[in-house]
Amino acid sequence: MRWLFGMPTIALPLVCFTFLAAAADEKHAAIKKDRKKYEGTWRVISLEANGNKSPEGDAKKITVVNKADGTWILQVDGEKITEGTSEIDPTQKPKTIDFMATEGDQKGKIALGIYELSDDTRKLCYAPPGKDRPSEFAAPADSGHTLVLFKREK
Repeated sequence: MRWLFGMPTIALPLVCFTFLAAAADEKHAAIKKDRKKYEGTWRVISLEANGNKSPEGDAKKITVVNKADGTWILQVDGEKITEGTSEIDPTQKPKTIDFMATEGDQKGKIALGIYELSDDTRKLCYAPPGKDRPSEFAAPADSGHTLVLFKREK
């Protein structure tokens, strides 16, 4: 029997598989925890796109209803504008989100973003579809990025 790093070479793939399975289980648990945490209705309290801040009154008209399965509905003044799905990875630093509209002008296009989440606030920064994921929570002019701060609706 051949030995590598003090173990039979046959055991090495088993150890690697066990390690990868444990990492996948941890990631799945982290996703489930964050999805449960952000489930509910969130009101936009500030919005900045490409260096331009939206007036507070306009921003507060926007709400997003998030479900634990990753689906979401975007509303303005209670009227549905679009809806879609999301994939998150809370094990990344910063946490990542990929979301896709399932209807409307952006249907089928994937936007890459990052997020932070607390009990009552959520911060999201994303790039337009086809552009690289932001690396920080900022939306300066000519970046194309959108920065949104949400507060949980009671």
